[in-house]
Amino acid sequence: MPTLTRPDGTIAYEVHGEGFPVLLFAPGGLRSRRAMWPSPPGGPARPWVDWIRALPAAGFAAIAMDQRNAGESRTAIEADHGWHSYAADHLALMDHLGFRRFAVLGGCIGGSFCLKAVEVAPDRIACAVLQNPIGFNPEHPAYFPDSHAEWSREQRAARPDLSEDALAAFGRRMWAGDFVFSVDRAFCRACPVPSFLLPGTDIPHPAVTSTELARLLPGVEVLADWRGPDHLAQQEARVVAFLRRHAH
Repeated sequence: MPTLTRPDGTIAYEVHGEGFPVLLFAPGGLRSRRAMWPSPPGGPARPWVDWIRALPAAGFAAIAMDQRNAGESRTAIEADHGWHSYAADHLALMDHLGFRRFAVLGGCIGGSFCLKAVEVAPDRIACAVLQNPIGFNPEHPAYFPDSHAEWSREQRAARPDLSEDALAAFGRRMWAGDFVFSVDRAFCRACPVPSFLLPGTDIPHPAVTSTELARLLPGVEVLADWRGPDHLAQQEARVVAFLRRHAH
């Protein structure tokens, strides 16, 4: 299993297939890791397509990664870390692999990773697929701070040397704001790359966020009914068609 060496740790990743590269950001919040794409053996089926499998079959290279401090990736956690830290990992990985230009596809927190990547390196991102994007839920405003506290306890249990103050400051940087956390509405309104949206409908992936993204993102394509076995074929066909039109 290959790893990318970063100044503060290592990032685990895999490359599947050949063709135009699509960098995948898996669901799972701060636990976003490659294993979230396929359905678990003997477990319930995922409501989303396994893009690690589907994209190579469609002629793309799928780059799957464990985000920092998730799965098999381990890095420092400092008070000044935030969305920019993840974006730096993403660009460094694509540099390492020799991919100057690429598409991004993210589920859950991956939607925010996609938007941050576009903000940081718009000339490198061909297009973005936002699947079930997270966002601030006005009916459950403590959801992400509370989830961060739980994640921080897990990190401290595994690595007692981590600073509680740094973990808390990192959380404040990650979960401030009232939208998608990684970028603001003004950026989305002027987003310079084509986008495809598979809307969210629950507490961490609120409908209000996806409704706003559908209104703000210029020319965004939206597939409203995409979850579950009855919609997987259409989900895969529509996303692959979008990538084929824009991923170059």
